[in-house]
Amino acid sequence: MKITSTESFEKYKSDILAKRDSSKKTIVICSETSCHAKGCTSVTEKFQQEIQEKSLAGKVHVKKTGCHGFCEMGPLVVVEPEMICYVLVKPTDVPEIISKTVMGGEVLEKLLYKEGDTRITHERDIPFYKYQTKLIFANNRKIELGSIEDYIAVGGYSGLAKALTMKPEHIVEEVKKSGLRGRGGGGFPTGRKWESVRNASGNPKYVIVNCDEGDPGAYMDRSLMEGNPHSVIEGLIIGAYAIGSNQGWIYVREEYPLAVENVQLALKQARELGFLGKDILGSGFDFDVKVFRGAGAFVSGESSALIKSLEGKVGEPIPKYIHMSEKGLHDKPTALNNVETWANIPFIINNGADWYRTIGSENSKGTKIFSLVGNVKNTGLVEVPMGITLRDIIFKIGGGIKGDKAFKGVQTGGPSGGVIPAQYIDTPVDFDALTKLGSMMGSGGMIVMDENACMVDISKYFLNFLKDESCGKCVPCREGIKQELSILERITEGKGVESDLKALEDISRLMTDASLCALGTSAPNPVLTTIKYFREEYLTHIRDKKCPAGVCKALITYTINEKCTGCGLCPRVCPTSAISGELKKLHTLDQAKCIKCGACFDVCNFKAIDKR
Repeated sequence: MKITSTESFEKYKSDILAKRDSSKKTIVICSETSCHAKGCTSVTEKFQQEIQEKSLAGKVHVKKTGCHGFCEMGPLVVVEPEMICYVLVKPTDVPEIISKTVMGGEVLEKLLYKEGDTRITHERDIPFYKYQTKLIFANNRKIELGSIEDYIAVGGYSGLAKALTMKPEHIVEEVKKSGLRGRGGGGFPTGRKWESVRNASGNPKYVIVNCDEGDPGAYMDRSLMEGNPHSVIEGLIIGAYAIGSNQGWIYVREEYPLAVENVQLALKQARELGFLGKDILGSGFDFDVKVFRGAGAFVSGESSALIKSLEGKVGEPIPKYIHMSEKGLHDKPTALNNVETWANIPFIINNGADWYRTIGSENSKGTKIFSLVGNVKNTGLVEVPMGITLRDIIFKIGGGIKGDKAFKGVQTGGPSGGVIPAQYIDTPVDFDALTKLGSMMGSGGMIVMDENACMVDISKYFLNFLKDESCGKCVPCREGIKQELSILERITEGKGVESDLKALEDISRLMTDASLCALGTSAPNPVLTTIKYFREEYLTHIRDKKCPAGVCKALITYTINEKCTGCGLCPRVCPTSAISGELKKLHTLDQAKCIKCGACFDVCNFKAIDKR
């Protein structure tokens, strides 16, 4: 059927809700890409098999959903309506879950999340979830993949229905008043951008979703597009109506096949119900969306480079002397926002700007989804209010550092973000506070590092990534990254000199001032922040030819001490036969043959290998 008015939409929504049975047994399974990699498909198939064999079809529903966030503990299974949360579920666990929990009401202690000595039954009580504020990500677990009815049941498309009764300029004002800033990294006020596009001369006007998420370890946008694409599409339609656009694009990385599949299905469903196409909900407004698959170049996430790619050209940035709000796609006024930004719009329209402004900090409103990874106990996607401290994210939600090691620093904002040291762990996480420390919000990557991280090596790692992803169009970025990387490699090989630090700082300033796009201007951030906050670590590499963290191979020496029992394990794993000795006697290590792979250090059970 096609919904032709806001009144018929309300009737359609009421009919959906009337058919819902909140008491029905439902097995909710996280089926996002991360859980696919951990075997959720096999778990799902086993549940379906057990339900058939026990004649429970129609009584128990298996519901595949998007990401629940707690990727460290996947595959995740929630048994409703009791909301019992099981973690690390395997196919062999399924028969017991069906027989004891679903049919018998018994909680399986062994499958519950464990915090210290305590087993936690409900998802809401697990610290990883307890200290979050779910808004954009809240509905992922409630919506079955491919179900537009589930999205409508949780309030979906109500924002669109309301928006179509408003004047477009009033929508722009509401978004401006909300304080929403772009979640793609720049943090530009969304309402001001929309106002510029609306007031710009020239037609047609375009709206675009930027899902070219390329930061290492970041997958916020992918998870939203896989689990709740309708939230993004609804925000896009509202934005199009507000600025006067009839054509939208979703630019998504080719490496996101599940996101592409789910988005295309969502668009098809939206057209069939009348949320896309001609005369949407009888408003007289026409709008449709196309999907474009990007080739996977990191630089194409930059706005002007994305536009060039969308036009079928090489994804290279152009100077910003003309704003995209005036000349964007095909030289027409264009509003480009990232996935998370668009997903905020329905909440703002439904609940009002005043409500939205109650969430977050003074100049950074709302929530932000972060990809929390690295040396932290609980990794995954977390959604928190702007202004929460790094400490609360890392230690309350993340559970602290793996192995109870010391926290050394956290890199925020993707490969071009800075490293924030331990002394600033109580910094509030918002656009302005992170920028003051030399880092940035970025799209939401957050990589936690423990005491064993080498900051020189960290800088080298990110510059290696950026060297390969730079488009090469401008000299400051192309050559600056290469030169900085060359200097860092010398330092990690024990060939550095103290003047190298000034050279790194000088090159960084040049890149910041003269690069064409944000990739080049922000690329020095890892170098500048690590030199600023960990200068002694650089000097130890240069002066003493040592790596304090024991990471830089050229500066490491492995030796065998008197604790060696002659067990014979290390000679067996040594790839170059550098270790020799008789059984049950002290062994020796030939430094000329040692390639410093660390295999002997890793397997020794007697702490007989020294690493210096």
